[in-house]
Amino acid sequence: MKEINAKGLPCPQPVIKTKEALENLKNGEKIKVIVDNETALKNIQKFVNSQGHKILSIEKLNSDFLIIIEKVEGKEKEITISCELEPEKDEGLFVVIATDTMGKDESLGKILMKAYFETMLAHNLFPKKIFFINKGVFLTTQEEEIISILKELEKRGVEIFSCGTCLKYYQLEDKLKVGHRAGTDVYLEGIFYFKKTVWIG
Repeated sequence: MKEINAKGLPCPQPVIKTKEALENLKNGEKIKVIVDNETALKNIQKFVNSQGHKILSIEKLNSDFLIIIEKVEGKEKEITISCELEPEKDEGLFVVIATDTMGKDESLGKILMKAYFETMLAHNLFPKKIFFINKGVFLTTQEEEIISILKELEKRGVEIFSCGTCLKYYQLEDKLKVGHRAGTDVYLEGIFYFKKTVWIG
């Protein structure tokens, strides 16, 4: 069975890769598609159902979803592939961290970054989501002191995501220690559906 790894890919790439793989299969053959966020899962489900193929199973493994799809010939049709974003019902604070330090002084910047997260805990001032992109992903993979704080924030209900493309770029895909991988769909949801967005970096 062919396996399609679509983790960390921005929308609509997971759907496009699934479509291309199915086009190369014969009737009744199967593929396994792996994604790492619910929006990608829903978009693939929508596409597969629209084309008359069968989803045989969906398995959640840690932060990933494993989808087994069987090709059914004769029902395919031309469609426009689009990204379906899930509106965020809870209007809260969305924080984007695009750096691993605050300010130009690296040593001081690391101290300030740690203090920023410690202050969240101390004053119970929690954002709804934190999205780490660019060098921000070093904070969720290598900075142990900050990782321990982020784990505590996660226990308090803060959703933590790291950019899958960024993890791949910095060769940190297997080093994520807190939160989940995510695509740009999470970023777009934050920008469009949250009451306020704070960008650091």
